[in-house]
Amino acid sequence: MTIDEELTQLEDGIRRLKIEYDIFLNTGSNRPPNDSQWRVERLIKKLADSPQMNFAQRFRYNGLTSRYALFSDLWRQRVRTKEEGPRRNPLHQETEDKNLSFRTKWNNPSEEPEKVDKLFSALLEAKKKLGEDTQNLAADSFQKYVVQKTAQLKRDFKCEQVEYCVEIENGQVRLKAKGL
Repeated sequence: MTIDEELTQLEDGIRRLKIEYDIFLNTGSNRPPNDSQWRVERLIKKLADSPQMNFAQRFRYNGLTSRYALFSDLWRQRVRTKEEGPRRNPLHQETEDKNLSFRTKWNNPSEEPEKVDKLFSALLEAKKKLGEDTQNLAADSFQKYVVQKTAQLKRDFKCEQVEYCVEIENGQVRLKAKGL
């Protein structure tokens, strides 16, 4: 077999290997195309040791090997992603945490204790989610705090309603209040 025929065989092998990897990565196929990859790598090593290549053949060989190296790196990354699962973006996680926030508003929290209980439950749930200690939190003292804070905010901002929000920001639970 001549060197040009072997280069053509290498080119076809890389093309077939790319198709087989696309099938493996995009469908539910269980086995990566190791046999085809082994054949392509063996041919690359065989041609690398060939001293009879002229400049045009060496140029074509170098182009094919760089193309194979590019694909090989891409396949390695995609196989790792397939095995480990996709990575979560920290910015996406932060917005997801904000979406898990709890909001409630009222005029007088002492008249609506069920809303205070829901707010307290949301605060406890958020703290437990982050692994914070919740033993020193008591529902009755939280209700007194909310009644006191609501009266203060209504007085300071001269508003009718106060909105409370439990959010997770930068890995910490925040209880926010604002006058409406």
